Amino acid sequence: MKKFRIGDMPDPISPALAARIAEVETATVGHIRHWGFMDPEIRALGHTKRVVGTAVTLALPAQDSTLLHHALGMLQPGHVVVIDRLGDKKHACWGGGVTRAASEARISGAVIDGMCTDPNEIADHQFPVWCRGVSPITTRLYGLGGMLNYPVSCGGAVVNPGDIVICDENGVLVLPPEEVEEVVAWAIEKQVRGNVNLQKMRQGEKLGDLSGATQLVLSDS
Repeated sequence: MKKFRIGDMPDPISPALAARIAEVETATVGHIRHWGFMDPEIRALGHTKRVVGTAVTLALPAQDSTLLHHALGMLQPGHVVVIDRLGDKKHACWGGGVTRAASEARISGAVIDGMCTDPNEIADHQFPVWCRGVSPITTRLYGLGGMLNYPVSCGGAVVNPGDIVICDENGVLVLPPEEVEEVVAWAIEKQVRGNVNLQKMRQGEKLGDLSGATQLVLSDS
């Protein structure tokens, strides 16, 4: 049995579609959708960027990052690497050297259900990473195995290669491609309404009146 399972590389998201989706905040979608969000412990590593891209999925066991090093040579602009660490929260598979390779490939970002190292080097490259935290104990090239572009679990969310990933200061959201347009259209409309309400509050209107909360309370009094 082969130790490494390699699936087809998904096409990267187009710049035009990425720009449209990037108008959406994950927290806006969180008003109505309760699935596809990763564990909130997976957070932006020292930045406030918003990143959109096509998921390239990896499953890496414990101390081994062999397949990650291989995959970095296959990535393209518009890809986001999503790494399932298979429960490991001790070994950092992502650090300064990997960040340099990812930056050279001009991919959009990385999401890791586990640890990173070298946060200052990552910041120097201005490369956006979402992870569970920082560890000084790193992976090595042991050739233990792994999966590339197969379904994975990252922060409790199922991620398929080719899914659309939205990452920002509030967290990480995974959307199947066929659901993107509906979700994005709804979210952008809600954000527009929110901006209108902010302007109304500046003019003296109350949030409870605008949201309908006050009417709900008074109707029960």
